[in-house]
This record gives sequence, C-alpha cells and structure tokens, in this order.
Amino acid sequence: MIDNLYRWYPVYTNSRAEKKAYQELQRKHIECYLPLKKEWKQWSDRKKLVEEPLFKSYIFVRISNREQAEVLMTQGVSRFLYFSGKIAVMPDKQMEDLKLLMASGEELEIIEHELCEGEKVIVNAGPFKGMIAELVAIKNKKSLVLKLENLGYAIQVKTSMAYIKPLK
Repeated sequence: MIDNLYRWYPVYTNSRAEKKAYQELQRKHIECYLPLKKEWKQWSDRKKLVEEPLFKSYIFVRISNREQAEVLMTQGVSRFLYFSGKIAVMPDKQMEDLKLLMASGEELEIIEHELCEGEKVIVNAGPFKGMIAELVAIKNKKSLVLKLENLGYAIQVKTSMAYIKPLK
C-alpha cells in the first residue's frame, strides 16, 4: 500500500559516503538529516578539527513511500534498514530529540555494544590498549572500574567507553 504520509527512515550508505549521499539527496530536494560531530584529527604534520558523521554509514531521510525508489537510486545510498521484515521507521520524537542533542553542543559518543558489569573486556585503544580486565562498574561514560586479571585489584580508569570491547 502506498501512502502519502511522510516518515523518517534510517538509510545505510556506502562506506565513508555519508556526506556525498547527503548532498545528492539534498540536490534531489529530499528532506534528509546527517548528524555531524566535530573531532580533532591528527596527521603526521598537523592537527585539524573536522566534522565526522555521528553514526558511521547512516543518514536519515523524511519521505513518503513513493520516494523510496528515488532514495535508493541516489549515489552513495546502499539500502534502507529493515526491522522485523519491514523498512525501519524512526519516530518523529526521536528525530527531534536527536536534533536537540546535536544542537546542544555537548560531546557525544556512540557506543556500538552493550557492556554489563562482571563482563570480561579488552581495552582496544588509548593509553590502556591491550589491557584485559573485568568490568566492575561504570561510573559514567568516561570513568570505569576495571578489575585487573592477575592482581585482584579494582582500579578506576578514566577512558572512553568507545575504547572498551567485550572479550570474545
């Protein structure tokens, strides 16, 4: 059934093509949203503040069912996301909240996995790279309590949650 109701849909893009797909969708006059965060990047000769997508390989489009094919024919767009066999829809309230968060200027960090207390973890970046520990507590997103394997001590570590991955 085709309806004229406009909804927000998450769209998966080709790798590192979020900005290009966003520009192409805008060129086609399709309402879209690409949340960007500012991040310092270090090269061998300089440091620069750049805008990176908040969600890697995702942008959001607000379209009716009729425009789905046009979105898929856009350079850089790979596919729609599906949930339970249907194209995933983002509630308007969630999109408003996301835009409000982005406008706040707060430093946001995306964590791609759920961590639980008692779980074995490995630190895969930063000054504690390679450390294997048990996650004892999450004080906040930047301060964790880790129990080191062979020492029997728990240490509060200030590191990004994005640096911690479950040990497989």
